[in-house]
Amino acid sequence: MKRPLGILVGLSLIAACSIKKDPEGKAPAVALPAGSGSAGSAAPTPAPAPAPGLDLAGMDKATKPGDDFFRHANGTWLDKTEIPTDRSSWSAGAIASELTSKRVAELIKEAAESAAEGSEARKVGDFYAAYLDEATIEKAGLAPLQPTLDKITAIKDAKELASVIGGALRADVDGFNNTNYHTPNLMGVWVAQDLIDPAKYSVYLLQGGLGMPDRDYYTDKTPKMEELRGKYVAHVQKVLELAKHADPKGASARIMALETQIANVHVTRTESHKVENGKTHWSRADFDKKAPGLDWGALFDAAQLGKLPDFVVWHPKATTGIAALVKSVPLATWKEYLTFRAVDAASPLLPRAFVDERFAFYGTALAGTPTLPERWKRGVDLTSDAMGEAVGKLYVAKYFPDSAKQRIAAMTKNILAAFSKRIDALAWMAPATKAKAKAKLAVLKVGVGFPDTWRDYSGLVVAKDDAYGNAKRAALFHYESSLAKLGKPVDRSEWVMTPHLVNAVNLPAMNAMNFPAGILQPPYFDPSRPEAMDYGAIGSVIGHEISHSFDDQGALFDDTGKLQNWWTAEDLAHFKKQGAALVAQYDAYKPFPDLAVNGTLTLSENIADVAGLAASYDAYRASLGGKEAPAWEGLTGDQQFFISFAQAWRGKYREPALRNRIKTNGHSPNEYRADTVRNLDAWYQAFDVKAGEKLHLAPDARVRVW
Repeated sequence: MKRPLGILVGLSLIAACSIKKDPEGKAPAVALPAGSGSAGSAAPTPAPAPAPGLDLAGMDKATKPGDDFFRHANGTWLDKTEIPTDRSSWSAGAIASELTSKRVAELIKEAAESAAEGSEARKVGDFYAAYLDEATIEKAGLAPLQPTLDKITAIKDAKELASVIGGALRADVDGFNNTNYHTPNLMGVWVAQDLIDPAKYSVYLLQGGLGMPDRDYYTDKTPKMEELRGKYVAHVQKVLELAKHADPKGASARIMALETQIANVHVTRTESHKVENGKTHWSRADFDKKAPGLDWGALFDAAQLGKLPDFVVWHPKATTGIAALVKSVPLATWKEYLTFRAVDAASPLLPRAFVDERFAFYGTALAGTPTLPERWKRGVDLTSDAMGEAVGKLYVAKYFPDSAKQRIAAMTKNILAAFSKRIDALAWMAPATKAKAKAKLAVLKVGVGFPDTWRDYSGLVVAKDDAYGNAKRAALFHYESSLAKLGKPVDRSEWVMTPHLVNAVNLPAMNAMNFPAGILQPPYFDPSRPEAMDYGAIGSVIGHEISHSFDDQGALFDDTGKLQNWWTAEDLAHFKKQGAALVAQYDAYKPFPDLAVNGTLTLSENIADVAGLAASYDAYRASLGGKEAPAWEGLTGDQQFFISFAQAWRGKYREPALRNRIKTNGHSPNEYRADTVRNLDAWYQAFDVKAGEKLHLAPDARVRVW
């Protein structure tokens, strides 16, 4: 669950490693269910969970840990494992997500068959059943979308154009998820805590409007990007042909030209990640002065934002540039653009020809995935998008015992204590800065498994024979729920992740963390195995999320969630110097001859990996009370800890997916996240890593953050 404003929504551990998108983490393949996934097909039988412990057979012990620790821990698995045909990557997170999806599908099926009419569980079942009913969807054709298309066709002036754009505004501006109902809107709207006044909610406006993942896909002149642009134009043309557009070839060229102009006014992904963007407040009058060309009054009225006095404009350059394009680009081209956008976004809920064409580009061309996931999987994703906490409530009732919640809460307490001790031990940090850091640590609100208060879906209308209408109503329901926060006290207990998601998150502005029940399963967490392994896997996750409060962006928020400097000048300079060293370390990783990891883009996550692993290691050692952990299969406790960490990051990618990740994702590829160990002295001792081995860093070259 990754949004354009990571700092507002939260800095997640695994990013796309979730039940709703291609994960990126570990493990042996799980057999996929047979059948077409049609309305009459049964939900899949849940697969058994992985065996406890470490995967010794998946290791490559012939590779020295100091030369390639990722391969030492995972080499045989990497050699023998094939990525399933409906995945762009395969990993620890993928295996956990696959198991969770099967469990959720069975729970939804039970709800559809036995839950009382009108109950929340029955709504979940009906939503899923409507999506599985392909016959009804095929028969309806484009009819469910026709009112939207008619409204676009009827646009006759700039005011009506602005009104249609405003009426479609939602938080999701990155519309390239290949299964779910997402719209790459011209702008995104997000309601979140104000970074200057954290006691209130504000509306954030974000850049949007692109059908491909990022501006680089339009501006990068490399052959691979040129090839993708050609495929995208062909995709636009095909979608318009399916929609019976009068001039699909000409329109596709004009749409591509417009999106290229939009891309050129966008800021880069790295610039977009800067939290200082949250300081840019515009009054309602500022929009007419600073971004002329768009009828902002009509847009805001249609978006239900007409009475707001001010907004946070995260991307001022893009906002001004897009407004100018609304004025300069012919109205007819904008209507073609909006028509394509509406059909393309709705494609997962339209007849099979639309589904296949969307997947051919977003799934295969962009991510390299050969096969469309079965319909039951896509149904689980869509239902989780629409009614995530209702689905999660079913999941935790069956699969998340209170004992697991208590164990994770205890581990979190231990790791927080270890992090506090690490702050005390920082020789370079002034006492005043330490006091501020510890004050922030003390107020972190930890959510484990599921939220304290469940979301109420009673206002969402679900019909068993209206898949498109259900998804559209759900999108509007969530949008209006977000707007309803305005003027109310900030709720630090609110979750931004569903309980069955295989992921975790830190919310720096709220000083809060979520650890969903979905990630609290093997290979991350298993109470039946030696505790050293859990500290290496889920412990490093917990440490990672704690550390996000103190990474290069999280560290700019104080204990109230306000974006303000609480550092001495000397301490901040030292901290930035360590960050620069980590940037250089990751810039040196080069998965392809023509593409390296972006150390600046991934800095926040890399800091959290280093600091989080160190804090979890300290907590694990403290839990032993001065003793050594019992050996397991010839491995010391420390070796179990580090191998468990590396196996939790086990994963492999298809080339297009890996290129996409490097270009757009704030998380480094899994292999390099496993290489975090080279910054910890304890890893060198555990595996007797010596100078001259490929991962060896001299002690003064090891990055020590927190």
